[in-house]
Amino acid sequence: MPNQPLTLRLALLLTLPPLLWAGNAVVGRLAVGAVPPVALNLACWLLAFALLWPLGKAAFRDLATIRARWRYLSLLGLLGMGSYNALQYLALHSSTPLNATLITASSPVWMLAIGALVYRIAPRRQDVVGALLSLLGVALVICRGEPERLLALRFVSGDLLMLLAIISWGFYSWLLARPPASMQGEQRPDWDWAGFLLVQIAFGLLWSGAATGVETLVADARWHWTPWVPVILLYVAVGPSLIAYRCWGLGVSTVGPAIAAFFVNLTPVFAALLSAAMLGEWPQWFHGAAFALIVVGILISSRR
Repeated sequence: MPNQPLTLRLALLLTLPPLLWAGNAVVGRLAVGAVPPVALNLACWLLAFALLWPLGKAAFRDLATIRARWRYLSLLGLLGMGSYNALQYLALHSSTPLNATLITASSPVWMLAIGALVYRIAPRRQDVVGALLSLLGVALVICRGEPERLLALRFVSGDLLMLLAIISWGFYSWLLARPPASMQGEQRPDWDWAGFLLVQIAFGLLWSGAATGVETLVADARWHWTPWVPVILLYVAVGPSLIAYRCWGLGVSTVGPAIAAFFVNLTPVFAALLSAAMLGEWPQWFHGAAFALIVVGILISSRR
């Protein structure tokens, strides 16, 4: 189990994915009406696969290892590439980027729960305290600073879809750090980060392609090309996909998914700033209070 201390370099490394994912939420909102959400996920990973191919194609020479691990790789592709972004893009049709990313602040809770229930890893006291502070921050935003609103709380469909996305991401992160027990005695494939990510994307494309086919059959999944669509596609393929997944994988493998999860809580901080700059959705006082609780939660959870 990864157990290295959180250094400044690792902290910066784990801060980059939330920044890029916040941009992904804002861009996903901008894409509403122009690109179907599930098709956007497929296009994102198709472009990412093409860009990464020159760096990681050597992994596909090792077909025996891919066949031996196809169940594990297929599950990574489903959870990390086939589900997470697609659910987020769907969520943004009825939720704002700020609300969607604030729901990600429940990520530490799901990470700790998965670790305890599936991997029998008991959470530390500071992890629980940090998670509770994060949830308090989420509750503060959901009730808009008025606690009585929690009694009349109603979730929109986008909120629930975003929650499913975060749970999917939790399982994906744990699988990166802790492969199934049946594989732990095996020697890890001699793949570099690009090869490992490329193989995951390949399996994710199968799931994404199937989901896009369903979307085409049951929804009005038409593209409306504007000058911004190529820019959106390039960003989602490079930033929140290739760069963020690389940084996240390295961070999770070093400090573990439980501690890394607290950095996901920075996503709404960046989303608020980006939403204000690009969409005119300015944060309120309770957003600032929630962000402060999230940062304190990170500091507490990272203590050794």
